Amino acid sequence: MGKAIAIFNQKGGVGKTTTNINLGACLALKGKRVLMLDIDPQGNTTSGIGVSKKELEYTVYELLIEDNFDPRDAVLHTSVENLDLIPANVDLAGAEIEMVQLEGREKRLQKAIDKIRNDYDYIFIDCPPSLGLLTINSLSAVESVLIPIQCEFYALEGVSQLMSTIELVRKNLKPDLEVEGVVLSMFDGRTNLSIQVVQEVKKYFGAKVYSTVIPRNIRLAEAPSFGMPIVEYDPRSKGAEAYREFAEEFLEREGVL
Repeated sequence: MGKAIAIFNQKGGVGKTTTNINLGACLALKGKRVLMLDIDPQGNTTSGIGVSKKELEYTVYELLIEDNFDPRDAVLHTSVENLDLIPANVDLAGAEIEMVQLEGREKRLQKAIDKIRNDYDYIFIDCPPSLGLLTINSLSAVESVLIPIQCEFYALEGVSQLMSTIELVRKNLKPDLEVEGVVLSMFDGRTNLSIQVVQEVKKYFGAKVYSTVIPRNIRLAEAPSFGMPIVEYDPRSKGAEAYREFAEEFLEREGVL
């Protein structure tokens, strides 16, 4: 049965989508069956993997709103073997309002995902940077949360709020929700600030912090505009190297290497 993991941070611009696409791609290249679920109305995972948001027949919207919808109808195969996507577009913005009226509104995504869990080894959900019904659905549908934190001045500002949100979901909806791990992104080893942030995050999260750190890398920033994961766009770049290492460490911690 596939493991579902939400990639979540209430702060925007921390590398959620970059992690979703590139960790997913690296695991897929290692032979794991991976599904990426884009639950952000901005649809950055969708466009970042090369799918046009204008020509979508089905999206995450149908999973959330239609009771008898088969999630497999919304699955798209990407250019990376073993890597699938359930896309999102701006339609998803209306789903939060529509779901308010629906029965079991916090668990609708979980019901949909349960239908396809056995098709995949890992299901990654790219959450929006806000706490609404879309995020609540995501956190209720998964076993664990992967938290990207950028190595910048405001990095730790929202961490206690983020942990309060996870605690709230544990208390009311998902008692066994775990923190999968914390990945540090946009690291610049030339600055004291990046090094200090790494130390502070390790002090706060301890062993949950992955030892692999994702560097600030121009090729990594360019890749989404070409609709490709970094391992396809520039496989020899520092960004690609870092995500391959991260995938290795991720699987080691899962005990599947």
